[in-house]
Amino acid sequence: MKERIDYFKTAPDGAGILAKLEGYIRESGLDRDLIELVKLRASQINGCAFCIDMHTKDARSHGESEQRLYGVTAWREAPFYTGRERAALAWAEAVTLIGRDHVPDAVYDEARRFFSEKELVDLTLAVIAINSWNRLAISFRSTPGSYQPDHPTTKKAVPAAT
Repeated sequence: MKERIDYFKTAPDGAGILAKLEGYIRESGLDRDLIELVKLRASQINGCAFCIDMHTKDARSHGESEQRLYGVTAWREAPFYTGRERAALAWAEAVTLIGRDHVPDAVYDEARRFFSEKELVDLTLAVIAINSWNRLAISFRSTPGSYQPDHPTTKKAVPAAT
C-alpha cells in the first residue's frame, strides 16, 4: 500500500491543530497509560493499522504489558483491566461508534462512576482526536511499521483488576 498524501506536509496548519489537541490531552491529567489503551481500542475499531502500530509501540515503551495490549480487543472478558480502564474503554467504543447507539446512558453512568466531569470531557477529546487521526491515516494510507516512540522505555507494574 502506497501513501497517498503526507497530510502533515501538505496541510501543516490543519494537522497542527490536532497536534495541539494532543498536547492538551497529554497535559490534562488523565493517565498516559489509560489514554494509550483508549487510542488503541478506537484504532482497532476503525481498522487503522498505522495508529494501532503507533499506540502499541507507545504503550509498550511506557511499560504496558504485552498481555494487556493483546487483550484490548476482548477487554470485557479479560481480567487484567481496572474498573476505571473498563469504563474508559466502553466510553471510547461508544463514542467511536456514536452512530450506532448515540452513547447509551448505561455507558455514560458507568463512566461517571470513575471520571469527574472534566476528566470525562478530556477523555472524550482523546477519543475525538484518535478518531480524527484514524480518518486521516486511513484516507491517505499512512504506512504502518516505521513509527518509533520519541521517549525512553519505562517499566511499570500491572494494575490489579477491580
